[in-house]
Amino acid sequence: MKAIRRFTVRPVLPDPLRPLSDLARNLRWSWHAETRDLFQSVDPERWAKSGGDPVRLLGSVSPARLAELAGDRRFLRRLTAVADDLGDYVAGERWYQTQAEGLPAAVAYFSPEFGITAALPQYSGGLGILAGDHLKAASDLGVPLIGVGLLYRHGYFRQTLSRDGWQQEHYPVLDPNELPLTQLRDDDGCPARVCLTLPGGRALHARIWLAQVGRVPLLMLDSDVEENDLGERGVTDRLYGGGSEHRLLQEMLLGIGGVRAVRTYCALTGHPEPEVFHTNEGHAGFLGLERIAELHDAGLDFDSALEAVRAGTVFTTHTPVPAGIDRFDRDVIARYFGPDAELPRIDVQRILALGMETYPGGEPNLFNMAVMGLRLAQRANGVSLLHGQVSREMFAGLWPGFDAEEVPITSVTNGVHAPTWVAPEVLALGARQAGAACAEDALTVGGTERWDAVDDIPDQEIWELRRVLREQLVLEVRERLRASWRQRGAADAELGWIDGVLDPGVLTIGFARRVPSYKRLTLMLRDRDRLTELLLHPQRPVQIVVAGKAHPADDSGKRLVQELVRFADDPRVRHRIVFLPDYGMGMAQKLYPGCDVWLNNPLRPLEACGTSGMKAALNGCLNLSVLDGWWDEWFQPDFGWAVPTADGAGTDPDRRDDIEAAALYDLLERRVAPRFYERGRGGLPDRWITMVRQTLTLLGPKVLAGRMVREYVERLYAPAARAHRTLTPDTARELAAWKARVRAAWPGVSVDHVETTETTATAELGTSVGLRVRVGLGELSPDDVEVQAVSGRVDSEDRITDATTVPLKPSGAPDLEGRLVYEGPLSLDRTGPYGYTVRILPSHRLLASAAEAGLVTVPSEEVVEGAGVLLR
Repeated sequence: MKAIRRFTVRPVLPDPLRPLSDLARNLRWSWHAETRDLFQSVDPERWAKSGGDPVRLLGSVSPARLAELAGDRRFLRRLTAVADDLGDYVAGERWYQTQAEGLPAAVAYFSPEFGITAALPQYSGGLGILAGDHLKAASDLGVPLIGVGLLYRHGYFRQTLSRDGWQQEHYPVLDPNELPLTQLRDDDGCPARVCLTLPGGRALHARIWLAQVGRVPLLMLDSDVEENDLGERGVTDRLYGGGSEHRLLQEMLLGIGGVRAVRTYCALTGHPEPEVFHTNEGHAGFLGLERIAELHDAGLDFDSALEAVRAGTVFTTHTPVPAGIDRFDRDVIARYFGPDAELPRIDVQRILALGMETYPGGEPNLFNMAVMGLRLAQRANGVSLLHGQVSREMFAGLWPGFDAEEVPITSVTNGVHAPTWVAPEVLALGARQAGAACAEDALTVGGTERWDAVDDIPDQEIWELRRVLREQLVLEVRERLRASWRQRGAADAELGWIDGVLDPGVLTIGFARRVPSYKRLTLMLRDRDRLTELLLHPQRPVQIVVAGKAHPADDSGKRLVQELVRFADDPRVRHRIVFLPDYGMGMAQKLYPGCDVWLNNPLRPLEACGTSGMKAALNGCLNLSVLDGWWDEWFQPDFGWAVPTADGAGTDPDRRDDIEAAALYDLLERRVAPRFYERGRGGLPDRWITMVRQTLTLLGPKVLAGRMVREYVERLYAPAARAHRTLTPDTARELAAWKARVRAAWPGVSVDHVETTETTATAELGTSVGLRVRVGLGELSPDDVEVQAVSGRVDSEDRITDATTVPLKPSGAPDLEGRLVYEGPLSLDRTGPYGYTVRILPSHRLLASAAEAGLVTVPSEEVVEGAGVLLR
C-alpha cells in the first residue's frame, strides 16, 4: 500500500550524544577523516548502507545502540575531541585573519549548482564541483564567504543503462528534512521567505535552507512551498531542466531571490553584509539588477547605481563556446521585468540593454546572460590562462577598438580541494612523512612551490601505495559493474565473468566526465582494432575505466555513451574496458586514486579548465591529455604526456579525430605502457615512480583550491572591496556623470596628425624616436583623456604584437582651432620589424582598466599615410 502522507521522524539523541547532531549538520565531515571515522564507529554496517551520510545514519540507529554509546566513555572522549576540533576550526584564526587590513568583510558567492558531497546531490558536473571546492577552500582559509544557490527537489538525474546500452534517467525525490540542512527561520520561529513578483499578478515564493560548509553558510532557495501555484512550485524541481521560461525563473530566483536571501540571513544572524558579489557563470547575473534596485530605492539614479554595483562585482565565465551560455528572447525578458512584474522601478529598456548582443556577429533580439554578467561586473576572469585568452577573443565585441589581449578579462586557474579528493591512504602517507599538521596546512593553505617531503618517501612505499589503490579500484569497479548489469536485466548466473574484470597488476587508465560532443568520449574507439590490441597486448596490456553522463536532452551524447557501452560489452575485451553508469562524487573519489593514467582528449581549446586531471594528480596519477585548459598551462614531461593536436584552420573534423586518435594510440603503445612495465634493478618501475614523485612534488601545490581562492582574494576580491568602498553615492554619481559626458563628447575626439623625428626606415637598438601628435578633444579637457603611443614588433600584416604603451604629454596651449599637441619619446628596445601607432583613451581615477569605458580613438587612414614609416 502507498502512504498518503510522508513524515521525517528524527531520532532523539541522549544528552551525551547531542554533539553528534551538530557534527552531522556541518558538512565539514565530508572532508574531515576523524569526523567520518567517528560516525562509522556508531554502526559500521548502517554507515555503509547510508552511503557515508551522517544524517541518514543517525536516523536509522536503534535507540538501544544510542543508549549504549551514551555510556561508552571511550566513544564520548572521541566525540568530545572531534566536537572541540570543529569548534576551533569554525571560530579560530585562519589564513584570512592574518592578512593585512582592507579585505572584504564578506563575499557572496552565487552558483546554480554546488557539489559539496554525494549526500547533498545538487550538482551536475564540473561547475558545481568547482563551486563546492571553492566553498570548502574558503572555509579552510577563513574567507568570510556566503554561498547562494537553489535547492533542487530532484537534484540532477541518476543514470542507468538499458540492456542495449541506452542511457536512462531517473529523478529521485529529495526530502530536505532528510538532508544535512536546516531551515532559516525568522525571530518568531516562522520559516524565512523571499518572494518575486511575476506577470499577471502571480508571485514566486521560496524558503531558505542552510547548509553549513565548515565556516561557510550556503543558502539554498526552495520554491516547493504551499504559497505557490503548481507551476511555481516546480521552479526548483530539476537542475538544468525545463524550457526557456523555466530556466529564466530559476535564474531570477537565484540572482534576485538570492540577494534577498543574503540580506535576510545577515539581518537574522548578524553576519557582515557582503562587500563583494561573485557571480559564478552567467546563471546568477540578475543579482546585479536586484542590487541596482536596492540603490535606486536609496536615492541613486540607474547609471550611478550601475557604477556602484559594478565596483563590487566579480564575474567568472566557465564556457569557451557561445552555445554554452544561456540566452533568452528579449520579449520574454521584457515580460518578466517592468511595471507589472519584477523590479518595476527600473526601466525595462535599461535592463534589456545590459544583456543585448549589440556587437558584430551578435543576435540583436537575444538577451545573453554572460554579456549581462560582464556588463554588471568591473572584474571578470576565465578559469585557466588559455581560457582567459579564449574569453577575451570571444567577448571582444563588448570592447570595440581594443585588441583581444586588452579586453579586461583576466584568469584564475581552477584548483581542487585536496582533503575531499585525496585518498585516505595518500593523506596518511603524507602525514607520516611531514607530520599531520604540516600535511594539512600544505593541502589546504598551500603557498609553497614544492612539496619536498615527497622526495624522502622510498620508491617501494610509493609503488605499494599505487598497487593498493589500484586493487581497491578493481574491487569497486566489479561491484558497480555487477549492480549495473542487474539493472540492465541480467541474472546472477550470467555474471560470473565480472569476477575477472580488470587486473590489479595492469596499467589502468581513467576517463570520466560529462558527455558533450567536444569532450570526445569515443575518440578512443576511432580505430577499434588498434584499441583492442592495446587492451589485449600479451606483455603490456592496458585497462580502461570509463564513466560519464549525457544531458537528458542530448541524444547525440547518449549515442556516444551507447557506442562506448556496446564496445565494452564485447566478451573479447569486457575484462579490460568497462563503462560505469551514474558518475558522481562518490564514484569519483574511488576512481581518481585508483588510476595510473588520467585521459583527457577534448577538442582544443574548448575545455575551459578541466579539473578531473588535477584530482587524479594529487593521488599520484599521471595525466595523458590534449594541451587544453589547465594542462596547457602546467604540462611538463615530468608529469605525464601531451596528446598532439591537429587544430589548424580548415582541418576536417573527421580527419582531425583520426590524426589525434592515432597520436593517442602511439603514445600509449610506445611511451606510456613501456614505461609502466619497465623494471629497474630493484624490480620496480623506477622511471614511472620518478614521474609520480615529480607530479606530487611540483604539480601538487599548483592544483590546490587553496591556491585558487587565495588568488581570488588577492587579485579580485580585495580590489573589488576597495572599489566598492570608494564608490560611495557621491563618487558613483561623479563617475556616472563623467562617463555620460565623455560618451556624448567622444565623436569630437580625433587624432589629426602624427610625426616623428626619424626619417629613415632603420634605427639602432637602444635609440629613441621623438613623437609629436596633434589631437582634437572637442568638448573634453586633457584631464579626461590619455594620449598613448603603442609600439612593438609587427607581423607580416603590420599588426603590433607584444605591445608596449607609453603616455604622451601635452605640450603648450591649444592652437587657434582648439587642437592640442602631445609629445614623448619612443624607445626602440627590440630588434627586428618594429612599428607604432597612437591612440586616445578616456582617463579617470575610478576606472578599473583603460578599456572599461569601451571608447578609443586611433588615427584615420589619411593620418596614417603621413605618419612616418615602420622601422625595420
